Amino acid sequence: MARYTLQEFVETTGQKDRGEGMFELENDRLLEINLNGRVWTKMGSMVAYRGQIKFTREGLLEHGLGRMLKRAVSGEGTRLTKAEGAGQLYLADQGKKVSILNMEGETLFVNGNDVLAFQESIQWDIKLMRKVAGMMAGGLFNVKLTGTGLLAITTHYDPLTLRVAPQTPVSTDPNATVAWSGSLQPEFKTDVSFKTFLGRGSGESIQMHFRGEGFVVVQPMEEVYFQSGE
Repeated sequence: MARYTLQEFVETTGQKDRGEGMFELENDRLLEINLNGRVWTKMGSMVAYRGQIKFTREGLLEHGLGRMLKRAVSGEGTRLTKAEGAGQLYLADQGKKVSILNMEGETLFVNGNDVLAFQESIQWDIKLMRKVAGMMAGGLFNVKLTGTGLLAITTHYDPLTLRVAPQTPVSTDPNATVAWSGSLQPEFKTDVSFKTFLGRGSGESIQMHFRGEGFVVVQPMEEVYFQSGE
């Protein structure tokens, strides 16, 4: 157990300017945004800020009626807040680990609950997984992010990225799946034996199957976004 004098504690835990640009990790669970303009952030993720920053909740019709309807069924996981102004903004999400990605014109699908922040230069949309509506209850959405700019995502503990190739498809548990490359379109299937293997009792288990060329990111913990309709 670490013990500090008050001065040692302040020096050890004090904010440090690492000079890494607009998005930088204050530590592996706390994101610092050196803001001069606007970013999108996950609602409720702000823990502190310095400077003149204004927070505005995303308007229902700000991105059109279609996205408003998706928002109505996608739950709180993808609700966003605009942060505008100049200063230092600090974000965190339930102690989850933060990873900063530098998007260079690519497309990435991210579980709606795992998007922490991104620059306004990145285009985004909510994608509903309609094909599994009869198989699952809840968690039927993700966020499609496309463009150039910085994106911060969160995971429980260290993420693992698995390569997907035509000869080596990858299957994942939806509750542990964080993100996947834009080149992939997951298929959803039920598997009774898989759930029995995991010790989850009777009923069917939902799996995500990724085929093609790309990658999928998983975390070593399940969050119950996807629930089989038992």
